[in-house]
This record gives sequence, structure tokens and C-alpha cells, in this order.
Amino acid sequence: MTLPSLTLLGQSLLSGIFIGSLYGLLGLGLSLSWGLLRQINLANFALAFLGAYLTFQLTTVAHMDPLLTLLLIAPCFFVLGVLMHLLFARFSVSAFNSLLVTFGLTVIIESVIQTIWTADYRRMDSVYGDMKFKLGSLYVPIPELLTLLISISLSLATWAVLRYTDLGKAMRAAAEDAPIAAAFGVDEKRLALLLSGVAAAFAGVAGVCLALSYTLSPSQIYVWIGVVFAAVMIGGLCNPIGPLMDGIVIGGSDALTIDVTSTARRPMGSVSVMRAELHLATSKL
Repeated sequence: MTLPSLTLLGQSLLSGIFIGSLYGLLGLGLSLSWGLLRQINLANFALAFLGAYLTFQLTTVAHMDPLLTLLLIAPCFFVLGVLMHLLFARFSVSAFNSLLVTFGLTVIIESVIQTIWTADYRRMDSVYGDMKFKLGSLYVPIPELLTLLISISLSLATWAVLRYTDLGKAMRAAAEDAPIAAAFGVDEKRLALLLSGVAAAFAGVAGVCLALSYTLSPSQIYVWIGVVFAAVMIGGLCNPIGPLMDGIVIGGSDALTIDVTSTARRPMGSVSVMRAELHLATSKL
């Protein structure tokens, strides 16, 4: 077996880091809603693709800058997340039932996307599409670099809010023991609405990043669920940095596996990493 050159390995590893950062960004909202709200919200993936298609539409039809679409998409998705949580609260949806309900919402959103934009592949042309710079012998595409920077910024900001602010401490207290937190003046319902809105807004941001770098198809929603779901579970619930770190590790291992072996063996890298991390996690229990 002939090993690829160091340049090719470095470029592949860089690509794996970029796609891993998108895994982390897609998993950020899921980690928060699952860890703090006890809702396994699979609809975040469908919302991300809806955000990607809206970015595509606003960029190609209204000729908006893709990054400026965040000013419209993030607030609208925040409101959508609040309405979604109100619906869950109204019918007292449990953690397991939320998995089923949000999967149904995912199918509905996929159908809406397919009805409006059809099942054809869509690729957004933007001013960032061909922008790149050279770092040594490696090429760094600007869209993927923006995704990495946005993912790191949002993960660190969310971690800092949860750890150091009164708002974050109130959220963690309400998730740990809602009655005791309420006795100390924590408004659990209001915090839950805020958190659900923020998680949906993060999905909208992930959708913009998705549209910047990847070809879109409604059926691809389900392709992303498995690996992001694994990154969230291994990275830790209510841990904004965990899904990002695990996403990068999984993305990098997949990319290197393809270079060293073949595309058909791509899952071997991520599966091996996940098994090792699960072993380390269980050994500490």
C-alpha cells in the first residue's frame, strides 16, 4: 500500500477539521435542548437545511450577501424555536416522545423544502465561493474557514454564558432541579423558551454555513443526523465545546481514513474513534 504525500494528508486533515466544525455547530443546539430541556430535538437538523435553502433563495433571488442573511434567519428561527417549545409544553411532550415528535417535524419540513425547491441538487454561488488563500502548501477555502470561526465563537460564547453568568447558572439549576430553582426565583418556563429559541437560531446559523460550502438536497438531512448525534452523545450533553471537539476528531479521522484506505472504508475512522471515546468514558464511571 502506497501512502499519500504529506501535503495530501495535510489538506485532507484540514478538510476534516472544517467539516467537523460544522458537525459541532449542528450539534450545538441539540446538545443544549437535550441537556437542559430534556428534549431530543431532531428537528434542528431540518431547521438547519431550511436555513440553508432560505440562504440560497435570498442570495440568488434577492442578491443578499450570505452572511447578511443571518440578520433575517437567526431572529426568525429564534421565534420558530419559541413556538415549537410552546407546542411541546402545551402537550407535555416527554424526552422520548420529543424524539418521535421532532422526527415527524423533520419529515414535514423536508416535504416543505421538497415542495418549494424540488428534490434537485442546489448549489449557491456567492462571492465567497472561490475565495481561498495559501498556507504553506495547503489551500484554505474562506467559506470553510468562516464555518470554523463561527462554530468556535458560538461554542465558546455559549460555554462562557452557561458557566459564568447568572443566566447560565439559572438554566443549569432549572435543568438540575426545577422546583428548588423556582423556590429561589428562577423562572423555568421563560428560560426554557429562551433556550429553545437560541437552539433554533443556532440551527439557522448552521444552515447558512451549510449553504456556503455544500450542495443542498432535502434527503441529505438524514445523512447528517447519525454522525452529529454521535458527536453530541460522546461530547456530552449541555457541553457546548464537547460536540465541536468530537466533531473535529470524527471529521479528521474520516478524511484520513479515505486517504490511507478508500472511500468505502470511511466509516471505519469515525467508528473507531467513537468506540475509543466510549471506552474511556465508561472506564471512568
